[in-house]
Amino acid sequence: MTSEECRAYRDELSRHLTEELLPFWLERAADRGHGGFITHFDEHGNDSGEDEKSLIAQARTVFTMSYAHRAGYGDGRCLELAEHGVRFLLDRLWDAEHGGFFWTANRKGEPVVTKKIVYGQSFGIYALAEYGRAGGDPRALEYAARLFDLLQMHCTETAYGGYLEMFERDWRLCGPGAAGGDRKTLDVHMHLMEAFTSLYALSGAELHARKLREIITLLTQRMMTEHGTGIPQFTVDWRQAPQIKFDIVWGWDRFSEGGAKANPLDNTSYGHNVEFMWLLREALQTLGDDLEPYAALMRGALDHAVRYGIDPEYGGVYVEGSHDGPATDQAKEFWQQAEVMTGMLDGYIEFRDARYLEAYVNVHRFVLDKMVNRSAGEWWPLLTREGEPIWRHMSHSWKVNYHTVRAAVNRAGRLTDILTRAML
Repeated sequence: MTSEECRAYRDELSRHLTEELLPFWLERAADRGHGGFITHFDEHGNDSGEDEKSLIAQARTVFTMSYAHRAGYGDGRCLELAEHGVRFLLDRLWDAEHGGFFWTANRKGEPVVTKKIVYGQSFGIYALAEYGRAGGDPRALEYAARLFDLLQMHCTETAYGGYLEMFERDWRLCGPGAAGGDRKTLDVHMHLMEAFTSLYALSGAELHARKLREIITLLTQRMMTEHGTGIPQFTVDWRQAPQIKFDIVWGWDRFSEGGAKANPLDNTSYGHNVEFMWLLREALQTLGDDLEPYAALMRGALDHAVRYGIDPEYGGVYVEGSHDGPATDQAKEFWQQAEVMTGMLDGYIEFRDARYLEAYVNVHRFVLDKMVNRSAGEWWPLLTREGEPIWRHMSHSWKVNYHTVRAAVNRAGRLTDILTRAML
């Protein structure tokens, strides 16, 4: 990549972010009647009518708008939209009796699923902390810190470390198996790491720093293999467990009819592995800690994705594959593309390995040429290997703006950093 090419990629991304992605959400998301955000849109960007407001979609949109504002986008509109979402989170989704956020409400904001799922609570902390960093609202730190304290009180698993993840409204642990009470997951602990990173950046509290370091130790010593790949699910005592689908589903992974992966013990996500790498780098920088002890693990995640996860023929990132072998799912899902692009740029900045820059270019071109639905401005959720849409909605509770907008903000910033530092 030459400096001229880097500048062209940066400018292409900036146009996509300011002329397509952000306008999609700024023009549609606010529910001015009931509060919060409308987050279900069809392929044309029209409200598809689902009577649901999920904690995940509401919190992620607060985070996204706060993050974009902090990066200098939106002329204040992003922060105004984030504040609109915070009112809904605190007025309608916060459980005034037991604390924490409900999992889902209907459009009016009436609670529907009242369980306390730590995946969702992590995004509550992340959203509030980022909103506090963006605008200085004192409610942000107050509620983010209260939620952090609730997790320490109810969810910490003291025998083996880490956090249990599935709870009833009153914080009683859910049952085993598909109810999720006997599992620990990479996904939840990784999102707690990013949430605690933003919380510590806002608070500066030593307790928040200490718990962030504990999460980093668990992730790097318990949840990653020697290949730099993540293991999705564990038993409470950190034995690898087959990856199953929970009753409270965290997303749209494609499981078999029986609710388990076809290869449940040899399955890793290229997107999660590289996302973990760049989030770890950010956490260490926020703490002021040395990155060197983690460099081999970080490079392992990047190298595994370059070797097995990047499609050399059609471009883009495959969904998932073996820990030490080729991809087993060659579809192209939106969020893996987003996270791998950010991670590959971070990898190049940190390690100056040209392979990471080449991988970035590969995925950049696939996304801008194939994954962006130009008629709407957002990304298709799932494509074939060749780049034809499989799923056609622009947004639902699991596919909102968190990955796409965050990645565009990050990539424009990283490419500018590469240019400024004359790294090419």
